[in-house]
Amino acid sequence: MTPTENFEALGLSLPPAPAPVGVYKPCLVDGKYLYLSGHGPVQDDKNLIIGRIGVDFDMDLGKLAARQVGLTMLSTIVANLGSLDKVKRVIKVLGMVNCSPDFGRHPYVINGCSELFAKVWGEENGIGVRSAVGFGSLPDNIPVEIEALFELH
Repeated sequence: MTPTENFEALGLSLPPAPAPVGVYKPCLVDGKYLYLSGHGPVQDDKNLIIGRIGVDFDMDLGKLAARQVGLTMLSTIVANLGSLDKVKRVIKVLGMVNCSPDFGRHPYVINGCSELFAKVWGEENGIGVRSAVGFGSLPDNIPVEIEALFELH
């Protein structure tokens, strides 16, 4: 199955692709690579999920927020490239978690995005290298921000 077919089989919907709110590009193609800037958890109504993990909600809700960030990233890919099928594989994911100082389950939270990518591109191509780190704050108090690097066909 293609990445588009894999995504459709999940029964999920893509939120609107976010427009930049600063001086940056949401994505950049350089040769056979696609770089995605840091994305937040945009919901279907264009609002962001807001709050800190370990303060406003638990790690399971944080994992769902990370999945929403992944959906937002997929939306950016479709809006700029026309199809998920143009992406060959995930190379690198950097996940940033807005959390309380005592929170230590950053990788668990970022799995929300990584598991989504693995389902879209398959385990061979959907799982790349990754870092998952905690932050004292993120823009607009979003719980998760993720950036990624992909290889194109």
